[in-house]
Amino acid sequence: MITDSSPYFSVKHDFKVYLTAWPDNAPIPTEGELTLMLPLGLQLISDVKSLEADCLLQLRHLDDEAKTVVEYLKLQSKKVDLVLQHVLEREAHDGELHQGKFFGGSGIRIIGATQFDVGKQFKLTLHIKEELVALLCFAQVTATQVIEATDVEPQTGYLTELEFSVITDTDVEQLVKASLSVQQRQLKQRKLAKKAT
Repeated sequence: MITDSSPYFSVKHDFKVYLTAWPDNAPIPTEGELTLMLPLGLQLISDVKSLEADCLLQLRHLDDEAKTVVEYLKLQSKKVDLVLQHVLEREAHDGELHQGKFFGGSGIRIIGATQFDVGKQFKLTLHIKEELVALLCFAQVTATQVIEATDVEPQTGYLTELEFSVITDTDVEQLVKASLSVQQRQLKQRKLAKKAT
C-alpha cells in the first residue's frame, strides 16, 4: 500500500523519468561518486543552478531599487535554463522511459506496465520540464500497487513508489522548490475554476 508518510510532501504532476536497474551485488554510489556520474548536460545544469542560487542570495540583500535588476537576472537565468533543458532533451538517455505522476523531496511515484520488486535499486534521470529540473539520483522501490483501468487511465498498470537513496542536497532543494511551485500553481487554477462556476 502506498502512503504519504515521507518527510516531504509530494505533488501530482506529470514528468519523465528514465530508470536503469542497479545490479543487486553492486554497492550504491556515494553522493560524491554520484556527482562524478553526471553526464555533461546534467553537470552544466547543476553548475548553472548552483551559480545562480549563490548570486541571487547575495542580490537579495540589496535595497528595493535593485529589485528590477534581480527580476531581470532571474529572467536571464530562466532563459539559460530553458536552452539547457532543450539541449538535454535532445541527448540520448540511459535507462527505460517511464511516466512520473508524483514527486517531492523524498521520492517519486511512477505509473507503467511493469511491476518492480520492493527493495530494488534504480539509477534515475529525472526531468520536470515545466519546473526546469533535471537531475541524476538513486532510488529504491518501497511500494507498488495495481491500478485498474478507468476512464482516466485506460490500461491496467502499476503505481510504483521510489524513495531516494542517494541524491545531493542541492537536488532535494530543487525538488522541494519545484513541488511548492507546482502546488501554488494548482491552488491558483482551483481558485480560478471556482470563480468561473
